[in-house]
Amino acid sequence: MTDYNELREAMVAKIAARGIDDEALLAAFRAVPREDFVPEAYRSHAYDDGPLPIGAAQTISQPYIVALMIAHAAVEPASRVLEVGAGSGYAAALLGHLAAEVVALERVAPLADQARARIAALGIGNVRVVTGDGCNGWVEGAPYDAILVAAAARSVPRALLEQLRCPGGRLVIPVERFGGAQRLVRIERRGHKDFATADLGGVRFVPLISDS
Repeated sequence: MTDYNELREAMVAKIAARGIDDEALLAAFRAVPREDFVPEAYRSHAYDDGPLPIGAAQTISQPYIVALMIAHAAVEPASRVLEVGAGSGYAAALLGHLAAEVVALERVAPLADQARARIAALGIGNVRVVTGDGCNGWVEGAPYDAILVAAAARSVPRALLEQLRCPGGRLVIPVERFGGAQRLVRIERRGHKDFATADLGGVRFVPLISDS
């Protein structure tokens, strides 16, 4: 029988070894069973440090990249957070252990339904999973202290920038550059039209799709 607790602890150790030292974030990774967020056929690989398919041409992201994004989003206990591209619901569940309120936005309705059920089964009550176009954000919950996007955009959606808290809101998003290479960037809102951008390195995500 697979010892998921042992595998989970090993995953956390690997994440920590790569420089993620926020104890609250590491505790969230210990608390959320990743095996519950992947299809049955892939459960034996749930704690591999890589993405896995979840259906609808979507993936559950590599654990280290999820940790990196949350760390750079600087999520705090009082934070209101928007996650775009909820997918399996795994990152939203992690965020639920770290923030005051989380809105997880997913455009594929069956994935949103599955994510909602998984999060409810774990008793995480501060995460709301909604269905909609991620490029439009979710204005009902704005402004957000942090927005995380789990799909690569060709350009940063203006709606997401506008839904950041001013000043101080943070957006972490993969952006497609010339030639198809993707870079993970952190954008901090310093004023109404003043944004500072930092490059966090190369990544590989599924594309961010808009219905408009």
